[in-house]
Amino acid sequence: MIETAFLALGLVLIVEGLAYALAPSLVEQMLEMLRMLPEATRRNVGLLAMALGVVLVWMAKALGA
Repeated sequence: MIETAFLALGLVLIVEGLAYALAPSLVEQMLEMLRMLPEATRRNVGLLAMALGVVLVWMAKALGA
């Protein structure tokens, strides 16, 4: 179980690092756009992302990861 958590965390850090390394100005623009959204909308987007992550992890486990 812990190895799966480390794998997931590592993959998240790779994707996040790529975004900051390849397009830092785009990340800044995205953060500005997020600041303009109402807090409730940001919360809903976060919940949706979390739910999608749970589904993806469940699918990966069901497929044998």
